[in-house]
Amino acid sequence: MSESKRDNHAKDGIIDFTAGFLGGIALVYVGQPLDTVKVKMQTFPSLYNNMIDCFMKTLRADGIYRGLYAGTVPALAANITENSVLFLCYGFCQKFIQKVSYTEHVADLSMMQNATAGFLASFFSSVAICPTELLKCKLQAMFETQKQQEMQGFKVVRVGPMKLAAQILKTEGPLGFFHGLVPTLVREMPGYFFFFGTYEGTRTLLARPGESKDDIGLFKTMVAGALGGMSFWTLTYPVDVAKSRIQVTNSKMNMVAMILQISRREGFRQLYNGLTPTLVRTIPSTATLFATYEYSKRFLHQIF
Repeated sequence: MSESKRDNHAKDGIIDFTAGFLGGIALVYVGQPLDTVKVKMQTFPSLYNNMIDCFMKTLRADGIYRGLYAGTVPALAANITENSVLFLCYGFCQKFIQKVSYTEHVADLSMMQNATAGFLASFFSSVAICPTELLKCKLQAMFETQKQQEMQGFKVVRVGPMKLAAQILKTEGPLGFFHGLVPTLVREMPGYFFFFGTYEGTRTLLARPGESKDDIGLFKTMVAGALGGMSFWTLTYPVDVAKSRIQVTNSKMNMVAMILQISRREGFRQLYNGLTPTLVRTIPSTATLFATYEYSKRFLHQIF
């Protein structure tokens, strides 16, 4: 590989990483309240009647900052890490698919090829986000968890992300931060196959004859992003429910056993409990993610 090509790959990698970083920040602040509602409904389904009930009870009990935006610090760390690594690796995986498929340009990759690049890239982001995802879920469900502990006679103290991380490290060691890694991988890899496949395919469909998918405009880019996010969550949601239960309750049960237990004891519908706030959150948050990513990427390419 020539030196100029290596320089271009390095520049593209830095730009993809930076654009993913900015997209991750935007996604958290748009979607965090409904993500909190989702985790609470997944983990404690008997406590809430529906999305509105969970939202209002959380708001009344803990307010905006400690309630609806609980876990924002690890959520920012998780989403910044995930999207920075994801879009960095997605760019490299696109180039890899381009090379092995003898496609002339990355822009010429098919929907299936882009989906495969997303599938491969998500392996690296899954490993990167598992610790912060664990902290986020525990903090989001901390109010309910501590209520249960108080009813059992335990004295509990509310902790923040740093103290919670220290507790996990002390009681479980470094591997404790990777509790729930398998369901995270099972959620992310197929999920991002459909996520990127739907996003890139929708952009292509929305482009007018003779128009590049990069030039479809802000609104169509956001529509494509929203549809990509909806496909991700609709297809992987039962795995996410199992992951939340395993991480919040510190269960030693494996993912398949957890899914079967929920289905037998609580009914199949509980595997989709919290899907409504997830989809309501996904439409603006993933639309914002991709709009921020694409336009930041375009701006950075212009100045470098």
